[in-house]
Amino acid sequence: VAVRRALGGVGSLVAGTAVALAAYAAHGADAEAQARLAQAAAFAFAHGLALAALAPLAQRRRALVALAAMLAGVLLFSGSLYLLTTVGIGKLGIITPFGGLAFLIGWLCLGLAAWRLQLTA
Repeated sequence: VAVRRALGGVGSLVAGTAVALAAYAAHGADAEAQARLAQAAAFAFAHGLALAALAPLAQRRRALVALAAMLAGVLLFSGSLYLLTTVGIGKLGIITPFGGLAFLIGWLCLGLAAWRLQLTA
């Protein structure tokens, strides 16, 4: 129960932070940074929303692993794009694809968890 609450709460914070990131991208960032920040915000918002909505429903370990992978994806993908753009550490770009991979793993695990529930219900 505590893990589900934490993932749901963090998901809400991630989605809210994504809104702020999108506003910064639109109003405070230079033209070159806008595209990266907007992409980071879009992925963070979508996955934050998924975390907030799905965490209370996650009953099995596989579903919780899926949500944890999504959170890791947000941190690696969106976080690296944000830091790459704002701090300018070019080497951070190397971890961005790992965030994308974490997103894929999260959605795959979530799909497997949902499919398994349908088969056992």
